[in-house]
Amino acid sequence: MPQDSAASPRAGDAKSKLYPDARSALQGVVADGQTLAVGGFGLCGIPEALIGALRDSGVSGLTAISNNAGVDGFGLGQLLSTRQIKKMISSYVGENKEFERQFLAGELELEFNPQGTLAERLRAGGAGIPAFFTATGYGTVVAEGKETREFDGKHYVMETALRADVSLVKAWKADTAGNLVFRKTARNFNPACAMAGKVCVVEVEEVVEVGAIDPDHVHLAGIYVDRIVLNPTPEKRIEQRTVSAG
Repeated sequence: MPQDSAASPRAGDAKSKLYPDARSALQGVVADGQTLAVGGFGLCGIPEALIGALRDSGVSGLTAISNNAGVDGFGLGQLLSTRQIKKMISSYVGENKEFERQFLAGELELEFNPQGTLAERLRAGGAGIPAFFTATGYGTVVAEGKETREFDGKHYVMETALRADVSLVKAWKADTAGNLVFRKTARNFNPACAMAGKVCVVEVEEVVEVGAIDPDHVHLAGIYVDRIVLNPTPEKRIEQRTVSAG
């Protein structure tokens, strides 16, 4: 197993990115009070094993940037149950009763974002853009306390970029250099989260050697990936199961 050091994990060779399990992949990376960007949309494309290992690590006082907070007892909902998250920067949070309870009781800080704004704030953070203007939210509570400007007769709100200490990401396949392939809608927020983190840890279902993935099929280059953990059999729970009466 690669040894932790003060240097960036990117400093090692390509094979040093592969870790034997989620616990070791987070060792020496996560700490109290950090900001984490976590991929996923509902329960689709969430890094299940990494979230479980983060829970077991016991780190606390976390700020989580994620579209939502999973559901009660699964996904980021596990970290709400253990009170490890102090603040969420999110878009949709309606599927988690514990989230609702903590927020209404004043136990959890919440920074709401329109969904597209959240995605663009993450993208801007990864691209080194400090802020941008968007018409979304102008004239609403979303714009309160933020700079607004007029361009060509239309009003815009300035939104700042989001950066994270650590990104936890789910992909379908990786090569040992960290080049990633996402599968269908599970791609969602994952690439943007990966690029916005100072250190990116990725959970994948398959690991192949460099060269096995056609370069034209790579969705995210390995330069953004620091550590990889294999989880070939994730649960992939369904957030809301709907079946026909027949």
